[in-house]
Amino acid sequence: MWYRTSDNSVIITVRVVPKSSRAQTGPVEGDALKVKITAPPVDGQANAALVKFIAKKLGVSRSRVRIIRGETSRTKVLEVHDVDLDAVERLADG
Repeated sequence: MWYRTSDNSVIITVRVVPKSSRAQTGPVEGDALKVKITAPPVDGQANAALVKFIAKKLGVSRSRVRIIRGETSRTKVLEVHDVDLDAVERLADG
């Protein structure tokens, strides 16, 4: 499973594809959600773009999304606080 609940948050595993032509989510590949980001993986630009993009897709503020593992890896684990589970499940649909 690419996400799990924990107290008042959701833990999401993503596989990031930087420097894509457009930002989009999905499909789920194995145990991670594929997320394409337009930013390059330089100086944390892709991480910042990922947090901003996921927050927008989930309808939460950026402060509620944080990378808890994988800062320098393409596979990252995100923690999102106070988010609707239906919105998380819709990420896999693109």
